[in-house]
Amino acid sequence: MDEARKAALDCRYARMALIWAENSYCERRKVGALVVKNNMIISDGYNGTPTGFENKCEDENNVSKPYVLHAEANAITKLARSSNSSDGATLYVTASPCIECAKLIIQSGIRKVVYTEQYRLTDGIDLLKRAGIEVVYLNIGN
Repeated sequence: MDEARKAALDCRYARMALIWAENSYCERRKVGALVVKNNMIISDGYNGTPTGFENKCEDENNVSKPYVLHAEANAITKLARSSNSSDGATLYVTASPCIECAKLIIQSGIRKVVYTEQYRLTDGIDLLKRAGIEVVYLNIGN
């Protein structure tokens, strides 16, 4: 596949992650993630509370509850319950991963991360790069 086609697919999947973020019940920030392998979406996730919990991410002070899961964590743990493998896959996520999600990404075998919003902390991105994971920022006007 040529580079122009790869770049076009990256933009499409990144836009799909932005749409997937709309599923989040979080009010402060909605984040979506897709895991893609061999041009197929093998998992998805958005930030929110664990299965069976109330669909409210913030407390009465509008602070995120400590048990809210990030979109990347939801997508990766969803893979653990399927027959799919993330080894060699690409993660498309609407916000740059935090350090905790970066550790999960590294351990899951994902080889490329594409994100569309830069966060003020870069420790997650720095760790991914240190692990040899390809990291791509796409400014697609979200």
